[in-house]
Amino acid sequence: MATFNYEQFQCCFLNWINQQQEDLEELVQALETNPGNEKLQILTEKGIKHFEEYYEKRARMWEYDAHSFLSPSWCTSFENAFLWIGGCRPSLSIRLVYSVCGSEMDAQLVEFLRGEIKGNLAEISALQLHSINSLHGNTVREEDKLSNTMASLQANGYSSFFAHFHFEDIADEPLAMIAKRACRVGQSGLDLDQAIDAHSHSLARVLAAADKLRLNTLKELMRILSPLQAVDLLVATKKLHLSMHEWGKRRDKQIGKT
Repeated sequence: MATFNYEQFQCCFLNWINQQQEDLEELVQALETNPGNEKLQILTEKGIKHFEEYYEKRARMWEYDAHSFLSPSWCTSFENAFLWIGGCRPSLSIRLVYSVCGSEMDAQLVEFLRGEIKGNLAEISALQLHSINSLHGNTVREEDKLSNTMASLQANGYSSFFAHFHFEDIADEPLAMIAKRACRVGQSGLDLDQAIDAHSHSLARVLAAADKLRLNTLKELMRILSPLQAVDLLVATKKLHLSMHEWGKRRDKQIGKT
């Protein structure tokens, strides 16, 4: 089996954190200068491109060690507590729209009553809201399917449940049976290595499906929202992710975990 340098896992994540910080600064600066829709659209597409590149890098790495991505050591314990199949829930982006919309509407109530228009997430139209609600329902259903797939993989070590996902290289028998037959606890062998490899490969496919759902959900939101609203959401998303990382580092330091 090919090996992969663990430092590359950590480096990929830290580079992503730095990329998000750079993107956030560019987005905030753009909002302060009141750019036109064309400039905002370019920034949105740039942000989506960075997400795509990050997911492509992750996909190459978890082919070597998918298990590490369920509770990655390069993330803080606080961040890991919120992970869903290697990342945030895809529906989080949609819930952020609802949250920011309500918050900005409260903050801009006086301007709204005066008829002043800002064009941000506080001014989502009824048609947009209908599309977002529909996307939310579809996304949650897809999340549930992947959660069930993950539960089956965790419970059995293999399962015929994966057949309709075309996971053809599942181990021939669950890890529990290999452990039961072993003469001593922890005994290894070819059948064990094959079972663990198959489990890792199956997990990699679940991770890939989860990342695809995350990306597709964000892309669809960008399509529904106006360029200004899309940038507004990207700012909220990046601020949340970066804040979670910093809060986690602070918490780890408080409890003596470094």
